[in-house]
Amino acid sequence: GWFRRLLHKPKPSSVESSLNTSCSASSSPSSSSAESSSSSPSTSLDRSVRLSPVSVVDISASGSARWAKSYDVCICHSEVDLELVEELVSYLEGQPESFRCFLQLRDATPGSAVVTELCDAVQNSHCWVMLITPGFLQDPWCKYQMHQALAEAPMANGRTIPVLKDVDRKDYPKELRNLYYIYMALKEKSFRQIRDTIVR
Repeated sequence: GWFRRLLHKPKPSSVESSLNTSCSASSSPSSSSAESSSSSPSTSLDRSVRLSPVSVVDISASGSARWAKSYDVCICHSEVDLELVEELVSYLEGQPESFRCFLQLRDATPGSAVVTELCDAVQNSHCWVMLITPGFLQDPWCKYQMHQALAEAPMANGRTIPVLKDVDRKDYPKELRNLYYIYMALKEKSFRQIRDTIVR
């Protein structure tokens, strides 16, 4: 966790500085300068952590880059995990951000080619959640989905979100070993982690 915080440290400070700029425009200069001078480094870190929901407002804005694509997240999964995936989609779509999820069985256009639909969904989604289970590892179609997502974003850049469930670390696909993953133990906690990762 400390290494990730180190990597993402500039991001919260830039959000904080932009917020301070907007606050100083609406409030008196003396109050904003007094606040900044009285805050210790730990307080500013706490403030930047508390300010993380600002990004939620940004992604919901009509002019944000979010609306450049049809979906916020594409869920890649095995058919045997459909029930769990439907719960995840229901959770994400019920969030205040109203995430737009692509679920193949629900959102694919009847009559169109399966491969075409998948490629379109991958290209038109900001990120991809891969639910890696024993069923996923045994299904050649799931591996094809995984390779399509990796081909779309070879350097990942946070867009591919692997989620492991009931899979040993040694069985984690070698194509994804350069990416951090979420291990699903408690469903509610894991759903929350997935949601927070999508927002970031």
